[in-house]
Amino acid sequence: MKQLFAALALTLAAAGVFAADAAASKPLTPQQQKMADCSAANKGKKGAEYKAAQKACLSGEAAAASAPMTQQQKMAACSKQNKGKKGDDFKSAQKACLAA
Repeated sequence: MKQLFAALALTLAAAGVFAADAAASKPLTPQQQKMADCSAANKGKKGAEYKAAQKACLSGEAAAASAPMTQQQKMAACSKQNKGKKGDDFKSAQKACLAA
């Protein structure tokens, strides 16, 4: 019984090595690399927003020109930028950020 488990474990380990070698020996084409880069850049977006951002990225358009930030996204970005500030300092920094 132990020999059967040992043989099975050895077989699975060898299969994993061969699969890793096959993936490593085949580099991504430029188009595949571009798609992977755009996908990583648009991570977190969903639905129509993701599709529009992917289309813009793959066609070489600037991401900022493709779709402006929504008010909610802008507020989240400004809040993240001003993290650590308190009271009036935070309020004035937020106001300046949102007005920009």
